[in-house]
Amino acid sequence: MTTDAQFAGSIPALYEECQVPVLFEPFAEDLVARARAIAPSSVLEIAAGTGVVSYRLASDLPNARNVATDLNPAMLDVAARRGPPDNLTFKPADAQLLPFDDAEFELVVVQFGVMFFPDKVAAYREARRVLVPGEILLFIVWDSLQANPGSAAFHDAVRDAVPEPKPQFLSRTPFGYHDAAVIEQHLRDARFSEIRIERVERSSPPGSAAQVARGMCLGSPLANELSVHPAPIRDAALIAATEAAERAEAIGGRGMTALVVAAG
Repeated sequence: MTTDAQFAGSIPALYEECQVPVLFEPFAEDLVARARAIAPSSVLEIAAGTGVVSYRLASDLPNARNVATDLNPAMLDVAARRGPPDNLTFKPADAQLLPFDDAEFELVVVQFGVMFFPDKVAAYREARRVLVPGEILLFIVWDSLQANPGSAAFHDAVRDAVPEPKPQFLSRTPFGYHDAAVIEQHLRDARFSEIRIERVERSSPPGSAAQVARGMCLGSPLANELSVHPAPIRDAALIAATEAAERAEAIGGRGMTALVVAAG
C-alpha cells in the first residue's frame, strides 16, 4: 500500500498523456468554475499532479496568486514543462505537513487527491490551518466503482488476468473513499463545520477506452502492483483491461461519477 502515492519513473508522462484527457479534464472545468465563483485572491492546490487544474485556475483567476503542490516532484516537473504563467508557482509539498503560514490562502483546491492521503484528518487540518478563517476547502473524489462502470470493468478484468498477489489499487485508493458520511465526519474531526457534498456526472471522450487502459496499467500506481509479475502477465493484463474498457464503452459505459465537496 506504500506505493499508492508514488508517481515516478515513466508514470508521470503516461499519466499526463493517457489519463488526464480522459479522466481528469472532464471534471477540471467544473471544479475551476466553482473556484472562479468564489473569486479568491490566493489559491493553494494540493496534489496538483501534472497541472490539469493548475493552469485553468491561473487562467481563470489571473489576478490571484496560485500555488500548486504535489508530493511527487516528478509530476510537477511534467506540469512545469508547459511554462507556467507569472501567477502560477509549482512547489513539492506533503499535504499533511504544508510548508505555508497560517491563514495564507483564501481557497484550497484538490482534484482527485485526498484519496491518497494516509491520514485524511491530518491533511484536512493542515488545509484548514493555511486557509483564511471562514474560507473554503474545495475538493473532488471518485464515487464508488459501481457508479463508474468503465473503471469497474477495467478493475475486474485486470484482477482476472493476474494471479496472486492480485492488484487492488483501484478499489483500495482511487475509488476507495466515496462514503459521504465518512468524508463529512473526517472534515468535522478537522474542525470544518459547513460541509456540502454534491454528486457530479461527466462522460469520458468517445474512443478513449484503449487510451485510459494503457494509462491505468502503465501510468498509475497500478503499474507498481503489476511490476511484481513477469512481463507476459503484465502484457496479458493490459490486453484484458483494454478489451474490457472497449466493451464497456460499446454498451454506454463512458459515464463517470464523482463527489464534489466544499468545506468551510
